[in-house]
Amino acid sequence: MSLVNVVFWGATVLFAAISIVLLFGKGSFLIAGYNTASAEKKAKFNAKRLCRVVGGGLSVLTVFMALNAIYEAELPYALSWIFPYGYLGTIAAIAILANTICHAKT
Repeated sequence: MSLVNVVFWGATVLFAAISIVLLFGKGSFLIAGYNTASAEKKAKFNAKRLCRVVGGGLSVLTVFMALNAIYEAELPYALSWIFPYGYLGTIAAIAILANTICHAKT
């Protein structure tokens, strides 16, 4: 097992742990931008829903990282095209959902 693969598995386990915490609706302090926002900006968001959206997206990214670690250097051709767009698509979906469905009802 190479050092790169060990790092991939370590990051995968870390991402999995963080995504589990976020899926339970806890750990809003882990979300960049939300933890540094002022109290009035935080009041505009449903924190539990925001945690679940970010946790769900992070879970998808964790699966991508695990597949990348499993295949290591023998990544199939189809996956070599799917992974970059999957990462970018998931990050875009998290950003869009966080700024639309996570707003608190006023």
